[in-house]
Amino acid sequence: MRRELELSGGARLVLEPGEPLLMGVVNASPESFSDGAAVGDLERQVQRARGLVGQGAALIDVGGESGVTGVSPVSIAEETRRVVGLTERLVAEGVVVSVDTWKPEVAEASLAAGAALVNDVSGLRDRRVAEVCAAFGAGLVITHTRAEPKRKEFPDYPDVVADILGFLAERIEIARGAGVGERSLLLDPGPDLGKRPAETISALRALSGVAELGHPILLAVSRKDFIGALTGRPPRERGAGTLAAIGEGVDAGAAVLRVHDVEATADFLAVRAALRGAVEVDPDLALPIDLRRQVDGVV
Repeated sequence: MRRELELSGGARLVLEPGEPLLMGVVNASPESFSDGAAVGDLERQVQRARGLVGQGAALIDVGGESGVTGVSPVSIAEETRRVVGLTERLVAEGVVVSVDTWKPEVAEASLAAGAALVNDVSGLRDRRVAEVCAAFGAGLVITHTRAEPKRKEFPDYPDVVADILGFLAERIEIARGAGVGERSLLLDPGPDLGKRPAETISALRALSGVAELGHPILLAVSRKDFIGALTGRPPRERGAGTLAAIGEGVDAGAAVLRVHDVEATADFLAVRAALRGAVEVDPDLALPIDLRRQVDGVV
């Protein structure tokens, strides 16, 4: 079913069945588990975002605080400093910006700077985030997690899938009660968040159940720990595993894919769609001669 995701400032994203939108990740957090060393200054972050948009990202998820556990939370002032300037620059260039935060003060400052969506990976631990989103008419990602932000916690789940479905249904009602629009919600089952690898795998196997809650799914599996546990790979070497998880997730109804490697994901989806007959293939399709060979990095 074709849907429109309504965001702040009158922005809308069209969600077509089987054609997920790509959300590129730009970290402004030097402590990031995946690419903290590559964060750089504001200009470098802007360049990275431009590159991801050029590769096919429909929106950019800006993060001012990593989910890395065992370190103290970043102060509200510092996280705001990290994300607001970047948000303003990207919005001025016409980029749809999501801000990854669980702090209502940071969410408010980001939305005031032009962000369209708040990606709250805490599962509305502070319900004021929903109120802020409602005030701006912004989109909101509701994520399943029982863990406190910045803490590595693994609750005992009698049934992790049932817990995810019940938790998300409850948080949907909280968001609605705060005034968040029905068409402004995305759901994230929270891979790795308060879950052991096997629990994350169980959750992703049951992704279609999340879709039955009636809102689009944001799938955030890029470089996650469960992939590392399955493959024995560190974060930057989890690309192939990430694409495998994405393929299964799209089959189960994922509408937005949060990924670090936008170009590789776009290529994967393009070939997948062609082989499945989801797109027309020109009978005169041919490989350009300059792409036929590559030797030692020289075409």
